[in-house]
Amino acid sequence: MKIGYLDCFSGISGDMCLGALVDAGVPLAAIEEALRGLPVSGYCLEASPVLRAGIAATRVEVKLDESEHHPHRGLQDVLAIIEEGHLPAEVAERSAAVFRNLAEAEARVHRTDVESVHFHEVGAVDAICDIVGTVVGIHELGLDTVKFSTVALGGGTVRAAHGVLPVPAPATVELLRGIPSVGGPVDFELTTPTGAAILKTLGEPSAHWPQMSVEAVGYGAGARDIEALPNALRLVVGTPAGRGETDSDYVWVLETNLDDMTGEEVSYCTGKLMAAGALDVFTVPIQMKKNRPGILLTVLCPPDLLAEMEGIVWKHTSTLGVRRSLWQRAKLRRQSRPVRTPWGEVRLKIAYLGDRIVRCEPEYEDCKALAEANNLSLREVYRSARAAANQTT
Repeated sequence: MKIGYLDCFSGISGDMCLGALVDAGVPLAAIEEALRGLPVSGYCLEASPVLRAGIAATRVEVKLDESEHHPHRGLQDVLAIIEEGHLPAEVAERSAAVFRNLAEAEARVHRTDVESVHFHEVGAVDAICDIVGTVVGIHELGLDTVKFSTVALGGGTVRAAHGVLPVPAPATVELLRGIPSVGGPVDFELTTPTGAAILKTLGEPSAHWPQMSVEAVGYGAGARDIEALPNALRLVVGTPAGRGETDSDYVWVLETNLDDMTGEEVSYCTGKLMAAGALDVFTVPIQMKKNRPGILLTVLCPPDLLAEMEGIVWKHTSTLGVRRSLWQRAKLRRQSRPVRTPWGEVRLKIAYLGDRIVRCEPEYEDCKALAEANNLSLREVYRSARAAANQTT
């Protein structure tokens, strides 16, 4: 397993990502070759060694041919470019996901629908190169997971297609919902919407430097060289230290006490939370002040869904407050694999401790569907799926 850690002490942007990847060992030619497959022209990539506050870094720029017209593009235009680019499937999917997140953020800011969003500078050739090139670089390094630090945002104002905007830009704020960030330490834009979208889509926050053995380090330079701090994004590449038998990530834990809702109302809320992507939702009977019986509602969710989960709790419960905390969790590595039964396919949920299989269970919904379709007991389908699993694992 290989980890990439983005140290965003000076923010993050698309060109900083490209510079950090190239500085960490990704050949610029590999990124250029992948981008040449896209139906986009009128640009070239240029990499140069620079110093940022005395630290050696790589500056990668997308140089545009000013004589060629570069139109604004909508989401479907960008997705079509990616789809036609003959990219590896994983690269194409993840690049498209970054742009979808950008479109959703812009739509919320401008109170419009996603399909009506025109990206302006975000949809320009340089941003397409930054985003697709970054995903290509991550693919080239073979990173299994990307983690990132608290994100420095900068301050002041920035001029954009819609005029002068506060820093962080509104789209950046939308993209960083649920992600640890901090303003400053300088009064200009450190984190761009493109950089924020890359973090939201491809990475997960890490409260501390991951436990790993460092193999490579790269610094991607921002445009300015300033005295206050090195204006660069640091990418650290390594492998998990120690035995590395489990994975880890971060989840938000939301809690609230309820004492004036019916069981049906609580059930309706928990259903909404699960449908929206909560990792788990559960209730515990509690005794509240004045000996009133109540319910403790607990929600586990990934960092990027924090705002959505809280919104559902506000809308569908009577609570006046929600407690929240960010927890690190260890988890077994998981894999899904289909097996054949006499009545059809069933997915297996396989869990590993290191390289050893410690859990192997048929997927309930698959077994339920086959049992209902063939007038069988659930136990009979489970038994057949487990027998098939024993022959393949």
